[in-house]
Amino acid sequence: MNGTKKAAFYTLGCKLNFSETSTIARDIAQEGFERVPFESRADLYVINTCSVTENADQRFKTIVKKALKANPDAFVIAIGCYAQLRPHELAEVDGVDLVLGASEKFNITAYINALLNHEGAERIGAKVHSCAIEEVDAYVSSYSIGDRTRAFLKVQDGCDYKCSYCTIPMARGISRSDKLENIMAQAGEIAAQGIKEIVLTGVNIGDYGKGEFGNKRHEHTFLELIQALDTVQGVNRVRISSIEPNLLSQEIIEFVSQSESFVPHFHVPLQSGSNAILAKMQRRYRRELYTQRVDQIKRLMPHACIGVDVIVGFPGESDEAFLETYEFLSNLDISYLHVFTYSERPGTKAGELNGIVPAQIRQKRSKMLRGLSVKKRRAFYEKHMGSEQLVLFEGENKKGYIHGFTPNYIKVKAPWDPELVNGLYSVVLREIDADGLVRFDWKNQADNHPPVMAAEKISAFDQVLDVHADRQ
Repeated sequence: MNGTKKAAFYTLGCKLNFSETSTIARDIAQEGFERVPFESRADLYVINTCSVTENADQRFKTIVKKALKANPDAFVIAIGCYAQLRPHELAEVDGVDLVLGASEKFNITAYINALLNHEGAERIGAKVHSCAIEEVDAYVSSYSIGDRTRAFLKVQDGCDYKCSYCTIPMARGISRSDKLENIMAQAGEIAAQGIKEIVLTGVNIGDYGKGEFGNKRHEHTFLELIQALDTVQGVNRVRISSIEPNLLSQEIIEFVSQSESFVPHFHVPLQSGSNAILAKMQRRYRRELYTQRVDQIKRLMPHACIGVDVIVGFPGESDEAFLETYEFLSNLDISYLHVFTYSERPGTKAGELNGIVPAQIRQKRSKMLRGLSVKKRRAFYEKHMGSEQLVLFEGENKKGYIHGFTPNYIKVKAPWDPELVNGLYSVVLREIDADGLVRFDWKNQADNHPPVMAAEKISAFDQVLDVHADRQ
């Protein structure tokens, strides 16, 4: 290749994938590649895949076509969960040159150099490098930086749980964690870049502490991890991405309620409000424990945001079981839902169960829960109208608006102003617009002054319900 080589990246799926894509991109940059947007002409396209849902699998072909449209002669590399689970299926997609499994993706630069050394030779299909998942037991540190205002910091990988619908253990291997001192060092690196929020991510982060190479002894607990991260200088906010209800201990909730850095936002997977379906899913809790966790969060942090994952259409989910879930969620003091329509995944126990729910019923149930989510989010936002909160604005201009989030995950939009990017500003929440977001425009505020940037770290717990009735 003549001149500077260019590489583009596309990430499907979770925050963990984003953290790993960012780390891999930095490794590739050290090989002399310039990173460019995926829509641009590049010499190399890396697609980090997901296999949580059937839709994510099928999107891969569309993304490959998009890359080859920009440059038909480019090299295309597939990595990620789908690449580990179904490597030969990806290899058969026209235009794919290389498929790397769960361990091999972190040695991507060696494989890229091999591709470049054979540039000009006739391409005879894609090469696959993917070891058996039982061999995936080493831990590789990752974090995202430069892509967003927030940084995704990976603290754990893999999963020892055997939920009957899930392919992740087959795609990422056993549960293993980074060392505490490594995580603290990475958090310091992120803070040094001026990033104000860190989001902790992993497959099952509440299981943090298990060592690599099959060492199941917990050197540190998740509680000890967040206690340590609370002391990192230069980080205004730390957010827990998602944690299993059985691993979200009372001690963790109590710590977050008193923390100066950890924000009052919890994302806690439920999957079903029916104990019978939870048993079929092989989940490690029942709805009664979930209720206890929500009640404790709200008792200590009435302003806390609680997000919920839920699956509809699981085999054996009768109308009665679905309504049980709907009513359970309707009566629960939560803030929003992430609704997943069940899809059969090869190799899972759930794929062998009887009682398949027809596709049209799955879609109907999904629509009902998505509607409930809209109502829950709106009600949560309305409770905070009139309160003054610290909003961290992000860096993207979306149709003339800039977006940001409060500590408890209320999404705020304001007319685009580049000076607001990566700033923590004190904002009075006044109006929910037609998009369901809180609209802010300081020029139209009764105060008639711009938002004030926070000069120092301020406790989200102390500030979030600081209602200024005299300004309403």
